[in-house]
Amino acid sequence: MAVKGAIFPLFCALVGGCFSAPSPLAPGLSGSVGMPSLGVQTGAVELPSRGPGFVRYRPHGKNHWGRPRLVSALERIAAEIDAERPGGLLVIGDLAAERGGKIPRHSSHRSGRDVDLLFYALTPAGAPLASPGFLRYESDGLAIDPGSGDYLRLDVAREWLLVKKLVSDPELGVQFLFISKPLEALLMDYARARGEPLELQDRAQTVMLQPRDSLPHDDHLHLRIACSPEEIQAGCSGGGPYWEWLAPLPTNQTTTQALLEEIAQDEPLEPLGAMPLAGTTPEGGGV
Repeated sequence: MAVKGAIFPLFCALVGGCFSAPSPLAPGLSGSVGMPSLGVQTGAVELPSRGPGFVRYRPHGKNHWGRPRLVSALERIAAEIDAERPGGLLVIGDLAAERGGKIPRHSSHRSGRDVDLLFYALTPAGAPLASPGFLRYESDGLAIDPGSGDYLRLDVAREWLLVKKLVSDPELGVQFLFISKPLEALLMDYARARGEPLELQDRAQTVMLQPRDSLPHDDHLHLRIACSPEEIQAGCSGGGPYWEWLAPLPTNQTTTQALLEEIAQDEPLEPLGAMPLAGTTPEGGGV
């Protein structure tokens, strides 16, 4: 039991699920550590409460910390959409806690790579408005605001523009966009009608996914970015596939044989003699 007790803290440090930050047992871990559902983070950046084209859904909330490239991309893309299609507002939900780990309402959002994005919304007449909350949109793109009883429409044009910019951003590295199948279909129909490049359509359709182990995500878009090559080397663990269009991963150029020879040069291995059988002394007698 003593051995098991000594191993457990080390295991927890390696997977990033038992400490609020990487421990002295694993000093090389930093940034986004572990998996989205079992991880922590260091060096996080907080999303401002509002900015050009966006506003936080919980302006006084504590869980708006994420990887620097994620936060900067959200600010940049929201501003670009606001400039191209003025009047809309991207409402941004939770990211992660400053040091990661479990937060209320989420089973993931622990390593700084997840964020909830409320859908761009329109009045039935077509006027843009800030989404009043996590409203469930049906396959026709309509939702009912429980507070007012009014109908809202999914702003397909702005929502597709958001998806397009997210998956095209070279530094962001989108891994998944969790969304219900009917809403994905609305966005892809719009993209095809606009004649968007086939490569862009394929990439968007690849990362858009209705999760099988949680709610269908018909009330928001859940963005998850992939581990960068540098983050992988510092302790980030996937939580999904690594798409071929993402930045190439580092390769280990040292072969096993070359590594063994390098170790042997530092401390040459002596040939092993015949090992005594268990239960005997080196002279052949019993223990």
